[in-house]
Amino acid sequence: MPRFRSIMLRIVFLHAIALLVTAILLPLALYWSLSANVQRLQQGAMQEQAARIARYLRVTPDAGWRLDLPAALRDQYSEAYGRYSYAVLDKAGKVLFSSRAEGAPLYPINNEAASVTFFETPTRRGGRAVSGANLKSDIDGQTAWVQVTEDLSHRDVLVDDVAAGYFYQVGLITVPTLLLLLATDIAIFRRAVRPLLRASEQAQSISPTRIDVRLPTDDIPSEISQLVIAVNQALDRLERGFRAQRDFAADAAHELRTPLAILRTRIETLPDKSVAQDLLQDVIGMTRVVNQLLDAAELEMIVIEPDETADLCEICVEIAGFIAPLALARRKRVAVTGIDAPVIVRGNAEMLRRAVRNLVENALNHTADGSAVEIMVKGSGTVSVLDRGPGIRPEEREVIFERFWRRERRNGTAGLGLSIVKRIVEAHGGTITVENRSTGGANFSMHFETRR
Repeated sequence: MPRFRSIMLRIVFLHAIALLVTAILLPLALYWSLSANVQRLQQGAMQEQAARIARYLRVTPDAGWRLDLPAALRDQYSEAYGRYSYAVLDKAGKVLFSSRAEGAPLYPINNEAASVTFFETPTRRGGRAVSGANLKSDIDGQTAWVQVTEDLSHRDVLVDDVAAGYFYQVGLITVPTLLLLLATDIAIFRRAVRPLLRASEQAQSISPTRIDVRLPTDDIPSEISQLVIAVNQALDRLERGFRAQRDFAADAAHELRTPLAILRTRIETLPDKSVAQDLLQDVIGMTRVVNQLLDAAELEMIVIEPDETADLCEICVEIAGFIAPLALARRKRVAVTGIDAPVIVRGNAEMLRRAVRNLVENALNHTADGSAVEIMVKGSGTVSVLDRGPGIRPEEREVIFERFWRRERRNGTAGLGLSIVKRIVEAHGGTITVENRSTGGANFSMHFETRR
């Protein structure tokens, strides 16, 4: 039997087999019933004919027998007509009267048998089927057997037509009925599994950003409800563990910010400015790592509302202005190019700012001194950050977006920046690509769907 992955296909397939078996057995059962009814009617007719002949049978005063059949009955049982035959036998089996010239018994008699017996057997002449009856009659204290037969090859036209057209007529009724039943069953099955389909659609929306979603339990069949409840309970446990992990990371990042701020203040008051400057750079790097850890924790709870929008052009100009002092302190520049008009996309403005800022900070770390980091905005919903650094080797393009991956081990870097960018882009339904520029450097591009 084929193994269907769909439970509805399994049910429909098995039900189709059941209907096919029914379509075969039902006509056979009806045909058997029809044949039995026809045989019962035939036997009843034979018994009635034998009883009718017996009514005209008399015992003579000299203990003989006399049969006075009306002319209509004589014609009916004449050999010229050839359809019906009769014979009257005494209890010894001697033929008293017969419609046949040879005067032979139509069937053997058995005095121990019931008062009426029936026969249906082919005769020697042409192998034609003959139906008959033996009726034991008590007349004036004497016993006689009345035998009648009917040649079934001369059966009524009506009976012949019914028997001949039976399967064709049954097929015309049964096949459309079973097909209609199968179509009705499919509709019923689809309606029955509709709650399961809704639960599947709901399950597809469960993600790290939507850990509060649960499978609906309304209208779920009782056979499946326990499974759905068990899945929801498992999701409850996962949510508690997930929230505990996220809260720990967020709390740790928050707790580290305060001592780092205090440490930075104390370092700035050191009399040895050269030592203070080195320590200050270390603290700045540590602060940046802590901020990235906090960003990563917050990203696990990001939810983009359907009607939430942001302007990419405005975000890029804002980030360029925010990072410009840092770039100038490193003898580098930040420039915004491309379209000078709003580029509206569906998204969270704060999360998009963090993505652009991380890309620009990463570009500043790798671009050459005296050069510029370019932020290019396109009306198609693309933001590209171009630097003048060494570029990205082909073997690194698949791993640079992984968490904690770093090409170089430097203080103040944890390998989280690009992974955060990718996570933000994917949460907005966008994509991020990286390629090397022909003039040197790398080009990181984020692609989003615009809103009209």
